[in-house]
Amino acid sequence: MASQEEQLEAWSARLLRALELEGTPVDVGAVLKLAADAAHSVVRPAAPLTTFIAGYAAGVAVGSAQAPDAVAMRAAMRAAGSECRALAGEEDRND
Repeated sequence: MASQEEQLEAWSARLLRALELEGTPVDVGAVLKLAADAAHSVVRPAAPLTTFIAGYAAGVAVGSAQAPDAVAMRAAMRAAGSECRALAGEEDRND
Protein backbone atom coordinates (compact mmCIF):
# COMPACT_ATOMS: atom_id res chain seq x y z
CA MET A 1 0.00 0.00 0.00
CA ALA A 2 1.20 3.50 -0.83
CA SER A 3 2.22 5.83 1.97
CA GLN A 4 0.04 8.78 2.88
CA GLU A 5 2.51 11.13 1.19
CA GLU A 6 2.42 9.05 -2.00
CA GLN A 7 -1.37 8.98 -1.93
CA LEU A 8 -1.56 12.76 -1.51
CA GLU A 9 0.91 13.35 -4.35
CA ALA A 10 -1.10 11.01 -6.60
CA TRP A 11 -4.36 12.70 -5.60
CA SER A 12 -2.87 16.12 -6.27
CA ALA A 13 -1.71 15.02 -9.72
CA ARG A 14 -5.13 13.53 -10.47
CA LEU A 15 -6.94 16.72 -9.45
CA LEU A 16 -4.55 18.86 -11.47
CA ARG A 17 -5.25 16.71 -14.54
CA ALA A 18 -9.01 16.81 -13.97
CA LEU A 19 -8.91 20.60 -13.62
CA GLU A 20 -6.60 20.98 -16.64
CA LEU A 21 -3.83 22.37 -14.45
CA GLU A 22 -1.12 19.80 -15.14
CA GLY A 23 2.32 21.19 -14.50
CA THR A 24 1.12 23.57 -11.79
CA PRO A 25 3.51 23.31 -8.85
CA VAL A 26 1.84 22.19 -5.62
CA ASP A 27 3.89 21.89 -2.46
CA VAL A 28 1.68 19.37 -0.66
CA GLY A 29 3.70 19.65 2.54
CA ALA A 30 3.32 23.43 2.62
CA VAL A 31 -0.43 23.18 1.99
CA LEU A 32 -0.77 20.68 4.83
CA LYS A 33 1.26 22.90 7.15
CA LEU A 34 -0.97 25.87 6.34
CA ALA A 35 -4.04 23.71 7.00
CA ALA A 36 -2.60 22.62 10.35
CA ASP A 37 -1.76 26.21 11.29
CA ALA A 38 -5.33 27.29 10.51
CA ALA A 39 -6.87 24.33 12.35
CA HIS A 40 -4.83 25.02 15.47
CA SER A 41 -4.97 28.82 15.52
CA VAL A 42 -8.59 29.37 14.45
CA VAL A 43 -10.84 26.29 14.54
CA ARG A 44 -10.50 22.96 12.76
CA PRO A 45 -12.91 23.81 9.91
CA ALA A 46 -10.69 26.80 9.10
CA ALA A 47 -8.17 24.40 7.53
CA PRO A 48 -9.99 23.75 4.23
CA LEU A 49 -11.36 27.28 4.15
CA THR A 50 -7.91 28.81 4.58
CA THR A 51 -6.28 26.61 1.96
CA PHE A 52 -9.14 27.30 -0.49
CA ILE A 53 -8.86 31.07 -0.04
CA ALA A 54 -5.07 30.98 -0.36
CA GLY A 55 -5.37 28.92 -3.54
CA TYR A 56 -8.01 31.26 -4.91
CA ALA A 57 -5.80 34.28 -4.20
CA ALA A 58 -2.89 32.60 -5.93
CA GLY A 59 -5.09 31.82 -8.92
CA VAL A 60 -6.23 35.43 -9.18
CA ALA A 61 -2.62 36.62 -9.04
CA VAL A 62 -1.59 34.22 -11.79
CA GLY A 63 -4.67 34.92 -13.90
CA SER A 64 -4.08 38.66 -13.76
CA ALA A 65 -0.37 38.21 -14.59
CA GLN A 66 0.75 39.61 -11.22
CA ALA A 67 3.00 36.64 -10.54
CA PRO A 68 3.97 33.21 -11.93
CA ASP A 69 2.41 30.08 -10.40
CA ALA A 70 5.04 29.21 -7.82
CA VAL A 71 5.52 32.79 -6.65
CA ALA A 72 1.78 33.38 -6.32
CA MET A 73 1.29 30.17 -4.33
CA ARG A 74 4.16 30.92 -1.95
CA ALA A 75 2.97 34.49 -1.40
CA ALA A 76 -0.65 33.50 -0.75
CA MET A 77 0.33 30.70 1.62
CA ARG A 78 2.82 32.94 3.42
CA ALA A 79 0.15 35.64 3.91
CA ALA A 80 -2.43 33.11 5.14
CA GLY A 81 0.10 31.51 7.49
CA SER A 82 1.04 34.92 8.82
CA GLU A 83 -2.61 35.66 9.60
CA CYS A 84 -2.93 32.31 11.43
CA ARG A 85 0.12 33.10 13.54
CA ALA A 86 -1.12 36.64 14.21
CA LEU A 87 -4.49 35.34 15.43
CA ALA A 88 -2.78 32.79 17.65
CA GLY A 89 -0.60 35.56 19.10
CA GLU A 90 -3.64 37.74 19.76
CA GLU A 91 -5.34 34.89 21.60
CA ASP A 92 -2.19 34.25 23.66
CA ARG A 93 -2.15 37.90 24.73
CA ASN A 94 -5.83 37.77 25.68
CA ASP A 95 -5.44 34.70 27.91
